[in-house]
Amino acid sequence: MNLFINTNLSIPYKEFRWRFSRSSGSGGQKVNKTSSKVEIIFDIKNSKFLNDFQKIKLRNNLNKKLVNDCISIVVQDQRTQGYNRQLALKRMAKLIKESLNKKQIFRIKTKPSRSAQNKRIEEKKKRSELKNNRRFRYFE
Repeated sequence: MNLFINTNLSIPYKEFRWRFSRSSGSGGQKVNKTSSKVEIIFDIKNSKFLNDFQKIKLRNNLNKKLVNDCISIVVQDQRTQGYNRQLALKRMAKLIKESLNKKQIFRIKTKPSRSAQNKRIEEKKKRSELKNNRRFRYFE
């Protein structure tokens, strides 16, 4: 079985690592017995089904969500492991698809205009003068 990202890309399930544990929250009498919390981990660096361009794009777009070049998604919304597995796979597919389709926008560095610089300096002088006037001075 494969996880379909788009028409050109599908990732087989053997590329994912799964972890199961007891989820927090309500669950009644079965709460201490079942491991319904699901964590799915996808290693971008060691993936054989992503090309170099896709790996770089994923790293750039998901850099805050990556830990050791791995995407990790934790789901504990439902009470059964099966539903949580399905949700985790859907979220993983959505995350990868959005990050691969995302266009990177580069910021063009600009300098503040001369008038903006002067205005900033004038504001600083006014603020400095205001604070200077608040200071207690002995009679000289």
